[in-house]
Amino acid sequence: MNPKILIVDDLHPIFAEQARVLGFEVDDCPLITRAETLAVIKDYTGIAVRTKFRIDQELLDAAPQLKFVARAGAGLDNIDEAVAKARNIALINAPEGNSDAVGEHAVGLLLALMNNFRKADQEVRNGIWDREGNRGYELKGKTVGLIGYGFMGQKMARKLAGFEVNVIAYDKYKTGFTDNYAKEVSMEEMVRQSDVLSLHIPLTAETRQMVNDEYFFHFKKPIFFINTARGEIVNTQSVLNNIRSGKIVGAGLDVLETEKFPVLAEQPWYAELRESDQVILTPHVAGWTFDSYRKISEVLVEKLKEIKL
Repeated sequence: MNPKILIVDDLHPIFAEQARVLGFEVDDCPLITRAETLAVIKDYTGIAVRTKFRIDQELLDAAPQLKFVARAGAGLDNIDEAVAKARNIALINAPEGNSDAVGEHAVGLLLALMNNFRKADQEVRNGIWDREGNRGYELKGKTVGLIGYGFMGQKMARKLAGFEVNVIAYDKYKTGFTDNYAKEVSMEEMVRQSDVLSLHIPLTAETRQMVNDEYFFHFKKPIFFINTARGEIVNTQSVLNNIRSGKIVGAGLDVLETEKFPVLAEQPWYAELRESDQVILTPHVAGWTFDSYRKISEVLVEKLKEIKL
């Protein structure tokens, strides 16, 4: 019998098509529930998921034949990596597929913040013509600090190349990565030089709630803050505190520590976040473009070829 893959989320059809060419039997079930998945996963060699639910110990316990998990996206934080590793279950993801999308989105948030696009647009629609109140900043000559220099950080650095900025990067797990687009610096240099801070790191036990009041305290200049990584890395109330104090000039947040309604509206910081004209919010879509939808699946299929069954 051919090895079987269960697709439990919305993936581009190219993944199922190419997986079948590779000899897999594929059940494409984007509407399947977690309960239904638990009932049938015992028959599958692989599972492909985006963000629908966690691939946790309960699910892995129900899947004795599972050899791999294909995550259609960049992070692996919705997979219990320790359990998977202990059972020799391969984990493949596709940061190469949406890194361009994330880089462009991050730059877009930054430009919108620096030029008051959201505030100015709302005012004009409401009959207010306030040029002075919407005076912006130029990106040229500023220092953009990137935390993390993997696929996402590197792509943002490349997107910034034409803006005549100074791009610096800190990565706790890499050294010697200075290139034509960014200069490797210490965290001490990062907090001293940055005019812009952009996060490009995964969510781990170490990074959860890493960015808080103490973290922002060390930055020497007022900064524009961008987060297209994971919301749980950042304490949202701390962002608001530092906007009020003037340490953060503007914040572009594609991700939040609590996402989706109605639970988002129930958070104690949501009302202030919603009302702030120094914040631009997007619904976790930085890496989710029409283009990346296909590219992610193409990357996964290429990595599927390397899986040893």
